[in-house]
This record gives sequence, C-alpha cells and structure tokens, in this order.
Amino acid sequence: MNEPKITREQTPTKGRYVARVDGIDAEAEATYSRSSPTLIIADHTEVPDVFRGQGMGRLLAARMVEDARKEGVKIFVLCPFVNAERKKHPDWADVFQN
Repeated sequence: MNEPKITREQTPTKGRYVARVDGIDAEAEATYSRSSPTLIIADHTEVPDVFRGQGMGRLLAARMVEDARKEGVKIFVLCPFVNAERKKHPDWADVFQN
C-alpha cells in the first residue's frame, strides 16, 4: 500500500485528522472538539476495514499528539482508541490532561 497522507481540517470548535491513500476510495479519521484555546477533546477514531491492521489509527493519534505539542495544547481523551494508544506510548504523557 502507498504511504498514507494525513491532513487536518478544523473549525473554531471542532477538527479532524484524515488519512487517505492514493488509489483507495476510503478515509480514516480521528475527530476532536475544542474545549478552549489550550484544550482539545479526542472524541472518536474510525478506520475502515480496508485500512485495518495497518497502523492507520496510530498514525492519526501520533499526528494529533505532534500538533498538540507544537501548539501547546493538552488533549483530554474520550475516544477509547486514542486512550489505548496513549497507554502504549508513555512518551506522549506530556500532552494528555487525563
């Protein structure tokens, strides 16, 4: 499979990270809500069957963590997938509020 391209879409109150692969008509996403200028709430991750088992969800979570660090934002986790990834990556602890 080709390398996934991850983009970010956001409004003042919501956002999402989207992973797409050229030639595949599907997308994986991790969504969040903005609680304040310095806090986002990771609320949902969805990976279609075509991408399952390929680390697409982990890539989305990692991008969320990377952007949070750059922007000085904390992440509060409601999404079970992001929470599971957070526990696997203690080096991400600096960006999580819970």
